[in-house]
Amino acid sequence: MDKARILVQGIVQGVGFRPTVYRLALGLHLTGYVRNLGNIVEIVLEGDDNKIKQFSKDIQSKKPPISKISSLKLEWIENKEEYSDFSILESSSDFSGSAVIPPDVATCDACLKEINTHSDCRYAYPFTACTDCGPRFTVIDSIPYDRERTSMDEFPLCTSCEKEYKNPEDRRYHAEATCCPECGPEVFLYSCCRFDVDNPIKETAKLLDEGNILAIKGLGGTHLVCKVTEETPVLKLRERLGRFNQPFACMSPDLDTIKKFATISPQEENVITSRHRPIVVLKKSENYFFAPSVAPELHNIGIMLPYSGLQHILFQHTDEPAYIMTSANMPGEPMLTRNTDIVKKLDGIADYFLLHDRKIINRCDDSVVRFRGEDMAFIRRSRGYVPEPYDLSHISEDINVLALGPEIDVTFSLLKEGKCYLSQHIGDTSKFATYEYLQEAISHMMSITSTDSVDLVACDFHPQFFTTKLAHELAEKYSCPVLPVQHHHAHGAALAVDNNLKEMICIAADGVGYGKDGTAWGGEILHINGAEYERMSSLMPQKMAGGDLCTKYPARMLVSMLQEYYEPSPLRKLLINNYLAYFPHAQTEIDLVLQQLERDVNVGVSTSTGRVLDAISAALHICGKRTYEGECAMKLESVAYKSTKNLDMSFEIKKHEGRDVLDTSLILKEVMENIQRGESVPDIANTAQKTLAEGMAALAIKSAAKKGLDIIGGTGGVFYNEAISLAIKEYVENQDYRFVQHKNSCAGDGSVSLGQAAIAAIKYK
Repeated sequence: MDKARILVQGIVQGVGFRPTVYRLALGLHLTGYVRNLGNIVEIVLEGDDNKIKQFSKDIQSKKPPISKISSLKLEWIENKEEYSDFSILESSSDFSGSAVIPPDVATCDACLKEINTHSDCRYAYPFTACTDCGPRFTVIDSIPYDRERTSMDEFPLCTSCEKEYKNPEDRRYHAEATCCPECGPEVFLYSCCRFDVDNPIKETAKLLDEGNILAIKGLGGTHLVCKVTEETPVLKLRERLGRFNQPFACMSPDLDTIKKFATISPQEENVITSRHRPIVVLKKSENYFFAPSVAPELHNIGIMLPYSGLQHILFQHTDEPAYIMTSANMPGEPMLTRNTDIVKKLDGIADYFLLHDRKIINRCDDSVVRFRGEDMAFIRRSRGYVPEPYDLSHISEDINVLALGPEIDVTFSLLKEGKCYLSQHIGDTSKFATYEYLQEAISHMMSITSTDSVDLVACDFHPQFFTTKLAHELAEKYSCPVLPVQHHHAHGAALAVDNNLKEMICIAADGVGYGKDGTAWGGEILHINGAEYERMSSLMPQKMAGGDLCTKYPARMLVSMLQEYYEPSPLRKLLINNYLAYFPHAQTEIDLVLQQLERDVNVGVSTSTGRVLDAISAALHICGKRTYEGECAMKLESVAYKSTKNLDMSFEIKKHEGRDVLDTSLILKEVMENIQRGESVPDIANTAQKTLAEGMAALAIKSAAKKGLDIIGGTGGVFYNEAISLAIKEYVENQDYRFVQHKNSCAGDGSVSLGQAAIAAIKYK
C-alpha cells in the first residue's frame, strides 16, 4: 500500500471541504484521515498510488462550490501506521500556514427552501445556514475555523442539529453557523423595552409599511430601513441622519420586482444574484416610481437582493417593492454592531429596533459595484468578498507587509506569504471612532492570518493623515521601516496588480492626492514600472482660492479656472449676475475670491480631475454645494446621461514647467460659450465630460509613445463615471492601444492599500 500526505491551502475551511474529501476518499476506497491543521487542511491517504493520484485531481475538480484552492502539495510518505477506514479528525492548531476564512455567503437555495417550507423545522427561521451559505468572516474570532472559535459558541447545538453537524454525509457537517429555532439565536423587537410579539419580523414589516424607521441588525452590521414609495419617511430619515442629498441604497425582494423600476443588463443580473450579493448601481427605468428623495437628481440607484434569511422573511410580509437599507452609522463613523450601542446611538433616529442575540465579531459593510458598459467596477469591496486574498506571490512570498491606505474610504492590506488580504471597508479615519476601528480590524486580521509581525509598514505620502501617524506607531512596535507611497502611484500599482502587469501608462483621475511637489494632484498621467513611477503629464494646475473651501463650494473653483480667459471686471459681473447664490457671503465673497487669486493669498494648487468636474457642474447650475463625496460630479453625470447630441468643443495640450498639460480652463471657457449660445444643459454636460476624457486620453497616448508602451490604464474615482470611462476607452483603442481598468479591485481609494502593499513588497525585495 502507498501512502501520501496532501497539504491544501486556500478557502478550504468552513466551506464543506473536509466532508467532500471524505466522500471522495471513500469513493476511491482510500483510507486515512483529513483535518484542519492550523491554517491548512491536511489529508493523509493510504491505498493504490493511481487512486491517490486520481484523488489529487478529483479534489481540485470536484471541490465545494465556494471553496478555492491556492496551493496543493502532495508528498509520498512512509510511516508504520495503518488505517482501516477514512475519518475526519478534530482540528489542530499545531501548524502555521496561510489559508483564509471565506467571506459571508448569501443564503443558498436549499436553506431558502427550508425557510419557506411549513413542515420544516427551520420554517421562517432567520438564521438558517449550512456549509454552502451563511456568515463566516463576521462570526469568526480565531483560527482554526471551528464553532468554538466563533460567536456561535454561545449557542450549543440541540440533539437534532448535532446529528447533522457530525454526519459527513450531511450538508451541515461542521457548518459552524448551523442552528435551528431550538438552539440558535433569536430576533426580537425593541423600543423602550422588548416587545412581546409572536412574529417580530412580520411586525417589523407592518411598522415599516406604516412609515416608521427601523434599525435592523444583520450579519455584519446594522441597517436603517424605511419604505421607498412615500416621501415622508425618507425625508424623516434624512432629517434625523443629517444626510440631505446622498443617495440611499435599497433592497428589493427579487429580479422581477427590480425590473419594474430599473433596467438591468445580463452582466448586472449575474452579479446581483451571485452568492456575493453586492449592491449594484442600476439605471432607473422610465417607470421608476420611488419617492424623489431616495436617490435625488441621479439617473441611477443602488439596489441589492436579500442575502440573509431574515431579509428574505421580511419581504414575505410586505407588498413594498423595496426598502431603503442604509448603513446604521453617522457619516464617516463605523457601523453599529452591539445591541446596547444600536439602541443608545440610534435613539431619536430609529423608531424601533429589530435586534438579535448573536454577536457580530467583524463589522462588514455591504459591497457596492457598478458597470461601465459590460465591465464591472468595485466601488466598495467588503461583504461577500472579504477576506478572500489577492495573489501577490509573483512579487514576494517571504515578506509581511502592512499597508494602511489613505485617510477617507480606507481599507488596509496585509501581505503574507504571497497573499494580500484586503480588509473590509473601514471608512474615514479622521473620525476617532473609525480610527479605533481600523486598529481593531488590523489586530483581528493579523490574528486570523497567524501574523505575529511585519517587515514593513506602508502608508500614504501625505504627512498629516492619521493613517500616516499610525504607520509610524506600528513600525516602532514591530521594529521595521515605514514606506510612504504617493497616492496615485498606489492607485496605479493596484491597477497593475489587478491586470497582472508590471509596466504601463496610467491615467490617475480623482479628487485629490498629495503630490511629491507639495501640491494637490488628481489628474495625472504616470509611467508605472513596478515600484517606480514617473509623472509624465497632467491636467493644467489650477489655483484653489481658500484651499479646501473649493471642494465644498465648487463655484470658487469655477472662478479660478475662468480667470485664465476672463478679465477681472467681466468675470466679476458674470459671477454676480449668474452665480451669486453659490457664494454663502454673496458679492462680498466673490470679491474676496478674486482678490485671493490676484494676490496669491490662501491659495492652493491642484491638478484634480474632480475639481474640474465640480466646476463644470457649478457652471451649468447642476450643483453649487457639495454635501457628500463626489456629489457634483455624480449629478453632472446624471444630467449628461439625458444628452441627445454632441456639441463642438475642443481640447488643447500646452506646456507647463516642461511637461504636457491639458488646458482645463479652455474647456470651462467653451462650456460658458455654449451656455451663452443657448445649448441644452445635458448636451453641454455630456460634451464637456467627453472633451475632458479625450484630452486625458490624448495625454496618455503621447506618454505611451515616448515610453514605447502599448498599454494604458485608468484608475481613480473618476473612472466610476461610465461616460468618461467609455470615452477614454474608445479614444485609446481607436489609436491601437490596449486599455485596462480595475476588475477585481476598486478604482477609488478602497484599493490604495493594495497598491501600497505591492510597491512595498517590490522595494523591500
